[in-house]
Amino acid sequence: MVGNGDEGDPGSYGDRLLMERDPHRILEGLALAGFAVGARHGLILVRSEYPAAAERLRAAVVQAREAGHLGERVHGSPVDFDVEIVVGAGSYVAGEETALLHTLAGLRAAVRARPPYPTSHGFLGHPTAVNNVETLAAVPWIVRHGGAAYARLGHPDEPGTKLVCLSQRFRRPGVYEVEFGVPLRHLVEELGGGLREPYRLRAVQVGGPLGGFLTPDQLDLPLLSEPLAEAGAELGHASLVAVDSTVPATAILRHAWAFGAAESCGACTPCRVGTRRGLELVERIGKPGQASAALADHEPLIEVLTVASLCAFGRGVSCAVRSLLRVYSDELHQPAPTSKGGE
Repeated sequence: MVGNGDEGDPGSYGDRLLMERDPHRILEGLALAGFAVGARHGLILVRSEYPAAAERLRAAVVQAREAGHLGERVHGSPVDFDVEIVVGAGSYVAGEETALLHTLAGLRAAVRARPPYPTSHGFLGHPTAVNNVETLAAVPWIVRHGGAAYARLGHPDEPGTKLVCLSQRFRRPGVYEVEFGVPLRHLVEELGGGLREPYRLRAVQVGGPLGGFLTPDQLDLPLLSEPLAEAGAELGHASLVAVDSTVPATAILRHAWAFGAAESCGACTPCRVGTRRGLELVERIGKPGQASAALADHEPLIEVLTVASLCAFGRGVSCAVRSLLRVYSDELHQPAPTSKGGE
């Protein structure tokens, strides 16, 4: 059993909150999941930028062993289960399950083609189940209260709850646990309190750098995978980053491509080369007379990333860029200013 605590999305810190404030809940969920699948060994990969989380998880493992919850013959039963905490090496792509398993094995965090899937050939060749630490943290409650009680929370299509992080531009930034299906407007205006003065909301990015951008007019969408996908966004980790009207569209577009280029593991050509090609197109947008052609050239590039990328990273970059081009279409198509005389 593997717990994924490699939370690398800018604007997301719900996993960090769980690992630092309630590590025993994660360990209990990991142990219960391990018992369910017949595993004897559990590992949790923690993001290298979260030293306090790794320290508290390690301390919790020691306490759990001393209490008899982990180790050989747990509480006198025939069940053996122990946990190891591993710190990542700073790779964003390590959050993808096959890259994560490479990291745990001491290898470079590169994505592996599937099949074989981790459930048949995972960590060191053993069958492995990989789950996010937030998922594991929900297991003890479900075991205690029953699956039917958990299914009553949220939406029939996506039952349960989600930790949603609101970024620093909100009046009340922080982590909020909400049921699936709540409108985004509830998150933005009621929980977050809208944006701090003097900022005005221009767009909301849902699900991190690989999510998607939505306009303020789309805030009545529910926090559900399918409606968000139909609107051009991905649920992802479901956290919201507010973008105010002072941020230029080209700066956001450049950042999206730069993030993709910097964090691509390089295992596939569409992602490795395509993200750098995207950066080249952004530079052309700012040149007089080239904006329209550069924006038109984005579409075939986005299609290649969507169809041919080896993993969800390349597809996520294309999703973010496509939604950004839609939300900021009017601003991006404005002609670049021309110089006068010797200026």
